[in-house]
Amino acid sequence: MDSTDSTRTAPPRPGYWRAATIFLLLLVLLAGTAGWSMFEQFSAQVRDLQQKVQKTAQLQYVAVLLDEKNEPAMLVTQVSGEEALQLQRLNAVVEGGEDSMQLWALPAAGAPRSLGVMTARLTTLHLPATAQTLADVPRLAISVENKGGVSQSQGPRLPYLFSGNVIRKAL
Repeated sequence: MDSTDSTRTAPPRPGYWRAATIFLLLLVLLAGTAGWSMFEQFSAQVRDLQQKVQKTAQLQYVAVLLDEKNEPAMLVTQVSGEEALQLQRLNAVVEGGEDSMQLWALPAAGAPRSLGVMTARLTTLHLPATAQTLADVPRLAISVENKGGVSQSQGPRLPYLFSGNVIRKAL
């Protein structure tokens, strides 16, 4: 008996190679299908999130009006798509019984434009405004006027109680 014959193994049958090849091809096909499905789900989620971001209100303009000590006194914001300015008091200053606070747009050239009169003692207030209200306005200011405010032609009482720069946020 030959010692080399006992250590040899029989060669694999050709059927096993075919079965292993078919199995691996099916595995690759299944992995490719799963990968494509995950890619499509990811793409659908991205499209959905993009639509939600487009529908979400975006802050378009912001101004922090400062008092005479350069401390924040009033926050003015405008959200894209909304026809209002939102004013939020940041300090405890309130009008007297016979006074009103009036918001003014201070354009780079020309006279101040009244944007509205603030309702007494509210911490947050909305004033009507169009999308273009702050487009050409570099500064806002608040003056103290007689109850109910003054007309645009009369103009604000000086000095201003609060004032600050308008910042247009890039969308």
